[in-house]
This record gives sequence, C-alpha cells and structure tokens, in this order.
Amino acid sequence: MKKIILFMTAFVAVLALNGCGGVAYDDYYDNYDGDNLTTLFLVDERGFSYANVPYKCDSMSRWSRTASNGEFSFIVPDTCKFDFNGLNGVFGDSLDDIVRIVDDRNSGKGGIEYGCESFGVSSTFSDGSFDYDQDDVCTFYL
Repeated sequence: MKKIILFMTAFVAVLALNGCGGVAYDDYYDNYDGDNLTTLFLVDERGFSYANVPYKCDSMSRWSRTASNGEFSFIVPDTCKFDFNGLNGVFGDSLDDIVRIVDDRNSGKGGIEYGCESFGVSSTFSDGSFDYDQDDVCTFYL
C-alpha cells in the first residue's frame, strides 16, 4: 500500500512540475510586459523556418536565438540585431538564402527599416524579404 501511495505522490509531482518548462521572458527582457510583446517569424521563400538565428533587441538583457519555427519576440518599439552568420544573402542566384519576416499567417512584413553592416539603410520588400550580404549582421527598426 505504501508503494502505491509513494508512486501516486511521485506521479502527481511530475505532472505538477511538467508545466514549469516554458520560456521565462523575464530572463531575456529588461522591461517585460506581456501586452507589448510582439512575435514574428524568420522563414525562407518556401515558408520553411530559420531556426537558431542569434538576435538581440534593445529591451533584451542578453542574446537569444530564433525558435525551431523561426519565431522571435520583441517589445514594440524595439531595434533588433540579427546575426546571419552562415547564410548567403543578396538576391541574384540560386545559392542565395532568402530570409523573410512574416507574421503568424505567413504574411510578409514589408516596409520595416533595417541596416546591415555591409551596406546602408533600406526597408523590407512587400513579402518581408530583404537584402543582406553573406554572414552579415543586420539591425531592424521594429
């Protein structure tokens, strides 16, 4: 009987603690307010996600990475820096890694101003795509 009670207690404890595995936004954001947090996604031209792209926004205390679905979050209005190390930008040939910024409906976020280390300021195209050079670091004014 004691084994059954011990097993049930352990089972309930595991279930209760299982819900504690979410993202702790307070660890990344200096002034986290759930109402102001905005989420967008980095995807390629076919809609596949760019995961593990390092980024840091003004409101964040440390660098983070895009989630497996390309998700990144920021607090409006933020300036966010993305490190596209390992990606080949600038449109023109079949080897380019096209990156688009989209919302949860896969609608491109056009008109976002940005600047990359390799060239001056521009803005995203209507489908959310943008130019950048290979291994570039770009800052977006969200």
